[in-house]
Amino acid sequence: MNTVQLECFLAVAQYLNFSKAAESVSITQPAVSHQISSLEDELGVKLFVRTSKSVSLTREGIMFISDAEQILKIAGSAKFRLSEKPENEPVRINIGCHNQAELNVLPPALKELSGIYEDLLPSISIIPFKSIDNQLKDQKIQLLLSFRNTQKQSFDYVELCRCPLMCLCSEDHPLAKAESLDIDDISGRPLFIERHTCPDDVFGLQHKLLAGGKVEKITFCGEYESALTMAEAGIGFFIYPVIGDAYKGPLRAIPIKGVREMSFGVYYLRSQLEQQAKDMIKILKKQFAK
Repeated sequence: MNTVQLECFLAVAQYLNFSKAAESVSITQPAVSHQISSLEDELGVKLFVRTSKSVSLTREGIMFISDAEQILKIAGSAKFRLSEKPENEPVRINIGCHNQAELNVLPPALKELSGIYEDLLPSISIIPFKSIDNQLKDQKIQLLLSFRNTQKQSFDYVELCRCPLMCLCSEDHPLAKAESLDIDDISGRPLFIERHTCPDDVFGLQHKLLAGGKVEKITFCGEYESALTMAEAGIGFFIYPVIGDAYKGPLRAIPIKGVREMSFGVYYLRSQLEQQAKDMIKILKKQFAK
């Protein structure tokens, strides 16, 4: 496996077009095809489904995106470190999260941390729920912002807040008039987020909503950001926990009665925690304590 293969893979994953990918990495299309084929042979899986009309990522291809990005980051970081004097080494912190909702938590915390470390160099990875644990285990990230999952027993966890599950819809949606909603009374067109990109509790609630039999046509979304965009367009509503006051968009967030709040916090490996990561946790705890 080499960086050329990974650059070609990420380019094709971005454009889903071999010609455009070839232009972006400045090599010929046959060369890109060769690099992808050799990478697939080495990994023993197919990363793309290719037809005469389209290119799409396989499940394995989607899962490999984060690994490819991290390997390239590590390679670039190593090259930078070796070319710079030790005294110029920046203070690094690698943080993982799953979507924009969690990403919105970071700006004020990173701003405060950069006041402590003048040469702070953050790295942020956005990775689907089912693919990120190995990033933390392999120390590719130091901190993982996440809703609590009982399966993550091998990691340390600090809770930042409790998050109520909300029905998110546009201001002119029929549900927007309600002050609160019961899951059994919700009707309309739900936007369902795919299982590998949402917390287990959200996925379970989506199925409970479906079992209630009061929903109309369902629209399946790949991830949180897709559901957010469609809800803002008035296409439907979706269910998601609201993290503190991090969401300040145009949607109406209506509490759902009778469902438990979700714990949101930070996963980490205590034995591998560097001082800047410890400081980041302290800042986040203070941020949510306000």
